[in-house]
Amino acid sequence: MSSTRLLVLGVLNEGPRHGYEINQLVTAGALEQWTDVKPGSVYHALAKLEAEGLAETHSEERTGDRLRRVYAITPEGRRALGDLLRKALSAPPRSTRSDFALALRWHALLDSGEARELVAASCRALEGQRADFAAGREAKAGLSPLADALFDNADAHLAADMKLLEDIQRLLDQ
Repeated sequence: MSSTRLLVLGVLNEGPRHGYEINQLVTAGALEQWTDVKPGSVYHALAKLEAEGLAETHSEERTGDRLRRVYAITPEGRRALGDLLRKALSAPPRSTRSDFALALRWHALLDSGEARELVAASCRALEGQRADFAAGREAKAGLSPLADALFDNADAHLAADMKLLEDIQRLLDQ
């Protein structure tokens, strides 16, 4: 499932928007931290959704020399959004599939020190991610009990990932 597709249809379901406005929502919400949505993917998704009849050009706005297309969701788009929501909500919130896990299988192909340093770098990156997450959580404090549950879950996953990396570092040292 495309996270971008779900996001764009969900936002358009709230009302007509242009691509720049949707990109601003992605950037302001730091959605690339929480989802597979990248700001640059919004325009491609809008074009594809329009070609599939799930979104349509609602109007065009002129801002300076630019002509912005404002998109709206179609009835077919609302049905597709419902399907995407059902699929997303019926799957576990976090996948156990990972290239990291696959790479561990052949870690011995690297110099032993290199594998250890790569895992240490992963730990440092995760620590930075946890700090960014904590700041984001603080900025969004009090949104709703559902948001709090999502933050608690993400925090638990980050803590479990850190423990895993620490365990792997110990095993690599042996």
